[in-house]
Amino acid sequence: MRVVSEEILRIENLHVSVAGTPILKGVNLVIHRGEIHALMGRNGAGKSTLANALMGHPAYEITEGKVFYKGEPLEDLDVFERARNGMFLSFQYPASIPGVQVGTFLKKAVASVRDEPPKGRAFRKELTTAMEKLSMEKAVLSRYVNDGFSGGEKKRLEILQMLLLQPQLALLDETDSGLDIDALRIVSQGINEIAVDAGCLVITHYQRLLDLVKPHFVHAMIDGAIVHSGGAELAHELEARGYDWLDVAA
Repeated sequence: MRVVSEEILRIENLHVSVAGTPILKGVNLVIHRGEIHALMGRNGAGKSTLANALMGHPAYEITEGKVFYKGEPLEDLDVFERARNGMFLSFQYPASIPGVQVGTFLKKAVASVRDEPPKGRAFRKELTTAMEKLSMEKAVLSRYVNDGFSGGEKKRLEILQMLLLQPQLALLDETDSGLDIDALRIVSQGINEIAVDAGCLVITHYQRLLDLVKPHFVHAMIDGAIVHSGGAELAHELEARGYDWLDVAA
């Protein structure tokens, strides 16, 4: 029997609109430390909207409901405060930042969420260890952030940031998209490492990621609401049957 640990995230009846259009229509979800939750659904169901709203993107307006992070109202925290308090969002489409070297970017990112700037030698050792876990070459550090990167390189860089930042809540938006088999395995190892001490919400379309990142719970989202939840077996059922049967049930 699995022992329930500290509650990291609680979402109650969450409604979110974008430019006046309702997208989320009453989402309820609770995530505890050490739990991996997979969120699946068709394109446009509202999965990415949930992740962006939780992280505080200004285009996503919470019109109803409550969100609590580690027991405190999330709305009281600005975006940078959410990051400093241990929230992390891996983007579906990571942005390129020409002119900013990866090494500089990573050091600044770590400094922004820690109480003191990372010290040179200690940070280099930490960075080298994390890069080795992801089979990343040191030459990446001198390249500009995501500029000319392949899809797989962008996703590895996202996971590298996560390993360095050590979040308490990781929101992973289709981190598996565009990855070949080897890259998927490596990225999954990074997610599993973080999930030992963090709560994770993994947004994905495909079972193949969940064969490597074993979810404790799987949730199916349709038209802005979670309509069905279950264990890891639900992901297999969704892949085999699609979402039409849930449309009927909903």
